[in-house]
Formats: sequence, C-alpha cells, structure tokens
Amino acid sequence: MSRIIVTGGAGFLGSHLCEKLLDLGHAVLCVDNLHTGREANIRHLLDRAGFEFVRHDITLPLHPERMEADQIYNLACPASPPRYQADPIYTAETNVLGALNMLRLARSLGARILQAGTSEVYGDPAEHPQTESYRGNVSTSGIRACYDEGKRMAETLFFDFRRQHGVETKVARIFNTYGPRMDPGDGRVVSNFIVQALRGEDITVYGDGSQTRSFCYVDDLTEGLVRLMNSPPEFAGPVNLGNPAEFTVADLAGMVVALTGSRSGTIFLPLPQDDPARRRPDISLAKRVLDWAPAVGLEDGLKKTVAWFREELARGQ
Repeated sequence: MSRIIVTGGAGFLGSHLCEKLLDLGHAVLCVDNLHTGREANIRHLLDRAGFEFVRHDITLPLHPERMEADQIYNLACPASPPRYQADPIYTAETNVLGALNMLRLARSLGARILQAGTSEVYGDPAEHPQTESYRGNVSTSGIRACYDEGKRMAETLFFDFRRQHGVETKVARIFNTYGPRMDPGDGRVVSNFIVQALRGEDITVYGDGSQTRSFCYVDDLTEGLVRLMNSPPEFAGPVNLGNPAEFTVADLAGMVVALTGSRSGTIFLPLPQDDPARRRPDISLAKRVLDWAPAVGLEDGLKKTVAWFREELARGQ
C-alpha cells in the first residue's frame, strides 16, 4: 500500500482517480480548494478506509511535516475553457505556482510526482496526429494562453526539477476526457451537448461542426495515469494519453441526440478564438512503454455518461 496525494481530487477526473487508487488498496489524501471541484464527487469516498480530504489551494504550500506520501498526482486546475478563462491570472498561478509548490513537496517527501498536462500544449496543431515531439502552435496572448502556456511552464518545471534536484517526475498530456461526474455547467462539449439534449434544447455548435476531437472515457484515462506513475523511473514522458479515434463535433452532436432520444435541433455560433481545428493523439509511445490503449469506444462511453447525466438532472429538478 502506498500513501498518495491527489491534488484536484474533488474534480471530475481527480475523483475517479481517487476512487481507482482506493480500489487498488492505497491510502489517498485528496487535496482540493473546491474552486471547480465538487464535494458531491467525493461524498461516496469520505467513509472509505484510507481516504482523507483536505481543502487547500495549491498556489499556497502544503507543509511536509504534517504529511507523508510516496506518490503525488498533480491534477489541480480548471480544465474547461469557460472556467479557466473566467479568472485567467488565477489559472496561470494554479498551473505555475501550484506545480512549483507540489514539486517542492515531492522533493521534501522523496515522493514520485505526476503532472496532469494537456493536449492544449499543441495549440491549433500544424501536425496531425500530434506526437510528443511536436512543439505546438500556441498563442501566448490569446484567451486560452493562461491555460496552454501555464501547462507548458508546469512541464518545464517538472523536467527542471528532475534534472536539477533528482525528483522522479512524470508528465502526461491528456486529451479530451469525458464520463460521469462531469459538471453539467462546465462548458465542455460533451457535457454541453448531453445537457442540452436531455433538456430538449437546441445543441450549440461553435463553427460549422467540422472541427475534430478525440474523446477518451474516464476509466481508460485513469488507467493510463496509474500506469504512467508506476512506469520505470527513467521514463519521464511527456506521453500522450487519449483515444485516437477522431470525430467531428457534428458527429458527436448527432450521436448524443440519438442516444438521448432528443428532438433537439442545432444552432451554429462563431468559432471561439484560438479554437483548434483538429486534435488527435498519436499514442504509439503509450502503447510501447505503458502497454496502454483505450478500451471503451465513444458510443459505449456516451451511454454511461448520458445515464449519469439523466439521473443528475433529475435530482436537480
């Protein structure tokens, strides 16, 4: 059994990771300031042996004399554009100061630490699909830069701490992930479409719907994170984690309408600034080093996600 810290552990992805780690027999300290995380996501874990929740903002240091850990997963940061753009300076602080504080904590504790990076470091990519060697096409001044550039700087800190201080670091680049416990109001495309369809509202598509994304079910993604964390010490990444199956946004909208049985129409709105035209991971490295590839197809994953949202919206009525 390991003692593991998960920052952002009350978020969509973080809560699934906490649950998986508990199922594997580990003790988990969930750290979250509930800025975008939700207590409801971890309520079912509060009585489980080995689980502890601490409300804390990682832009401020955690005190190592009060804890011990073998591993740290750093997931803390708003992940949807509406949420991270609402307070861009705080988003940048969470990415940079948060990474710095957690790396210092890992160094003090002698813990291995994993950074939940993002495919957004590739920006609006000129290379398709995206490999880890691609350096990206990112705006430093656009409305998405607080997140994109913040995550890029966090990666830099992780590799510098590895070189300068010998900290065992791992960096994942996470592509679009979906599943139960997504916040219905977080503004991500999967949650938006499902909520609109279940409410009988028109589906809001930005642009003409031809832009592509690759959607990874949350259980597949957490499995990839755990495999990366427990990979050989010499392997630091970065490594792409995502589902390489590519769908247009229009494809997704049609699939959601069909699965919900909705009569929703479609409204097309202008494409947001710096929105990527295409996004699909090359996961050759993850297959080779981690023996990892997604197992859940989009339709099967959406069925589970729609069922969860249906219950969630019914509870809220």
